[in-house]
Amino acid sequence: MPARRLALLGLALFAIAGDGRAQPVESTPKLSAASLYNAGNAYARSGKPGLAVLNYERARLLAPADADIAANLATVRRSAAVYSATPGAVARLLMLASPNFFAWFGLVGVLLTGCGLLGAVSAPRWRRAAYGGMLIGVLGIAVTLADLVVWWPTLHAAVIIRPDTPVRVAPVPMGDSLFALREAEIVRVEAEHEGFFLVRTGSARSGWVAAANLARIVP
Repeated sequence: MPARRLALLGLALFAIAGDGRAQPVESTPKLSAASLYNAGNAYARSGKPGLAVLNYERARLLAPADADIAANLATVRRSAAVYSATPGAVARLLMLASPNFFAWFGLVGVLLTGCGLLGAVSAPRWRRAAYGGMLIGVLGIAVTLADLVVWWPTLHAAVIIRPDTPVRVAPVPMGDSLFALREAEIVRVEAEHEGFFLVRTGSARSGWVAAANLARIVP
């Protein structure tokens, strides 16, 4: 449900509690960057790069500027021969703060815009200050929307958690296999049907993957 995931992104700080469809392997007892980071370390040491990347990615959403999370995530990806596109300079700047921060930043922007508009109408003598508040508020809203655009793909992203995961032509267990995905690879989820997800890779290949073989970064 897009509205629910959007709320998780902005206000609940990606509260990874699941929605009944999450696999047991995804659950974590504490929703904190530290606990997810530690879980990622444990999975990396036990030779499970998919679950390691999943937990590091979730930790990164809670603490985007944490250098240790970024370094360990990059190390596991290199070890698994899985690579991701490097975001641009503006995207990296917006990703220095968590989505939760920008959600509150945007809320303050809405309040400033509303109060400024009200002040400009009801108190002409303070109109200049009111317009200044409105301008700051609009900028806050614009920055929040830009941050949402940067993080939006994560709402539909999933991590492959099994080695050599087959991608099938149709959402059936015995469907013909098109190709295989590496463990720890990140794909975009485009549809769901009876225990299968239609996914698209970074190289624009697509097909159906059994739900047990992947885990959404934002459940």
